[in-house]
Amino acid sequence: MQTIDRESVGSARVAIVGGIHGDEPAGVRIVERLAAELSPLDSADRGESDGDTGSEGLVRLILANEPAIEAETRYTDADLNRAFPGDADSDEYERALAPRLTAELQGFDAVLALHTSHSAPPPFAIFSDLSESVRRTVTGLPVDHAVDASGLRSTTLDSTIPHTVSIEVGRQGSEEAAEFGYEACLAFLRVHGALADEPPTFSETTVVKGSEEVPKGGGEPHVHFANFEAIPEGAVFAEDDVHTHRVDEPGVVPILASENGYDDIFGMYGRVTGVLKPPGEGDPRVYPRDGAED
Repeated sequence: MQTIDRESVGSARVAIVGGIHGDEPAGVRIVERLAAELSPLDSADRGESDGDTGSEGLVRLILANEPAIEAETRYTDADLNRAFPGDADSDEYERALAPRLTAELQGFDAVLALHTSHSAPPPFAIFSDLSESVRRTVTGLPVDHAVDASGLRSTTLDSTIPHTVSIEVGRQGSEEAAEFGYEACLAFLRVHGALADEPPTFSETTVVKGSEEVPKGGGEPHVHFANFEAIPEGAVFAEDDVHTHRVDEPGVVPILASENGYDDIFGMYGRVTGVLKPPGEGDPRVYPRDGAED
């Protein structure tokens, strides 16, 4: 794991994590670009990579899984984003890495984890615990959708590290993902006061509650609907030689829909639950689309 600390113009302590999966080069490129562009810390005042954030503002940039990055593989022993909180004594590299990464993010005000996938656009955010910081991140990112993953796995970075948002920045290996992810990181830094090159912008974000994974069997896979596209009642979302996944109720949309992105699932099902409003427009909760009270 490589940790690089850079100056913040404000008092918030924020972190950006790339390379959780070693075969997602966009996150690595973005972290390296930010490290080259952001002002270094004054070494006379604060040292790099000592794990101590102090009381001043700080931007921490992390390349998480260096062996997997070097090997250009998703992981070496275990999927890091399925290994939290981890075990420092584990023989599996990623499971032992998870608590070290957690320690590097301890006490931070906001964390952004970068990902790409084989799923089609658009980019979207993912959160598990809706704090005020998370609301600020999600509504400040240039995305239209955010997935509430609180009912899904509890072993991901965003489900175990407070104030963390993950972002799927685009298709794996694409130049568009690297560029969009870089702009998203600048937006993240602006909304938390770490960058003052231009004012932050906020917008309402549609929230989709993740409900269940859609299993894949074998043979030739087919996916018939894109991310966040409403699946008509009775329509087949995905199929292969083992499964035919027909949706029997209205209001279901796909998340991370992909024919070849995962070995065991076609993606996930979700439901639009409402909108998340920018800071200053009510409390940090998801409001129904018509603005009515829950």
